[in-house]
Amino acid sequence: MSWSGASNRKDLESRLRRVGGQSDDEIDIAQAALLLAALDRPQVSLERYYHHLSLLERDTAELAARQGAEKDLATRIAVLNQVLVQRYSYQGDRADYDDLNNANLMRVIDRRRGLPVALGILYLHAARAQGWSICGLGFPGHFMLRLDLGSARAIVDPFNDGAVHDAAALRGLVKTMAGSEAELRPEHTATVGNRDILLRLQNNIKLRLIQQERSGEALEILETMLMFAPQRAALWKEAGILHSHLDNMRAAIMAFEHYLELAGPEPERQSIAALLQQLRSQLN
Repeated sequence: MSWSGASNRKDLESRLRRVGGQSDDEIDIAQAALLLAALDRPQVSLERYYHHLSLLERDTAELAARQGAEKDLATRIAVLNQVLVQRYSYQGDRADYDDLNNANLMRVIDRRRGLPVALGILYLHAARAQGWSICGLGFPGHFMLRLDLGSARAIVDPFNDGAVHDAAALRGLVKTMAGSEAELRPEHTATVGNRDILLRLQNNIKLRLIQQERSGEALEILETMLMFAPQRAALWKEAGILHSHLDNMRAAIMAFEHYLELAGPEPERQSIAALLQQLRSQLN
């Protein structure tokens, strides 16, 4: 894939739809995140961002070799933090957490600040380039990573300078996020795939736009999510709701039809089918 020069929106959308046809393991998560970022900045060349990713790979490899990271998990984590946090100054944006730039990987690279999931994608890229075992976790409200080496396992927080969290720290974070009665549950540390990480990245933007009552822009983000995750029924349902809210009735009908084709016996299936019938009758 060529990354030289700026890309037009049609080309970017075509590339994202190709991602939508890939298996989860085939997805290059950092490159896909750059495609999503470029939709908002199509006039800007991706070349220097791709070059930055290659620098992260190179510097991690060189430091890992010097420090003997092949057989030691703690050393691998230290190497990632030395490259990302110390050498390139990446950090969580605590000052303006809700800034939409924090979920745009191009702007994250420019500013060296971002949300946990955006920073996590850079960690994933640097580590996977070395063949290291690393994955994202479904931790609520704060994206986490897990690195494995043999029987050793560590959970890393990309937002907080790559800190390693034990079960007590994770339990404390859950209570901070969800209230004092909340408890750490197995699903909080369950692994998530590349597609789900990209959806989480875009969902951060979409939710903030909805909170700001920018429904049209939120719908645009949702449509980008459907490009690389076209089999997710819940996305089609949400697209139908947003289209109907914006009086895009034909588009809403099409979205709800896709939802019903993909959805299993969900509790909302009957209500969506009724809403679809109502929308069809309004157009007749």
